[in-house]
Amino acid sequence: MIRKEFEIKNEMGLHARAAALFVQTTNKFASDIFVEKDNDRVNAKSIMGIMALGISKDSKITIIVNGIDEEEAMEELSNLIGVKLVSL
Repeated sequence: MIRKEFEIKNEMGLHARAAALFVQTTNKFASDIFVEKDNDRVNAKSIMGIMALGISKDSKITIIVNGIDEEEAMEELSNLIGVKLVSL
């Protein structure tokens, strides 16, 4: 299991388009993936779950990945949050 904390830098947070891209990315992996924010945990493969967290700019989230492709999943999600979502 891998856990990693992130601070969201996208001006609009994890809004609909960014959340959709995030969920599409998580669904490429066999591992279980969760997002935690303020002691709430949701399945990262669920757009409704991600939207329910209300992740805004400067929010701190933790991504938890557990499974056979966890390292690859965490690397891709880290790149997505660190680079691609900032400009959406």
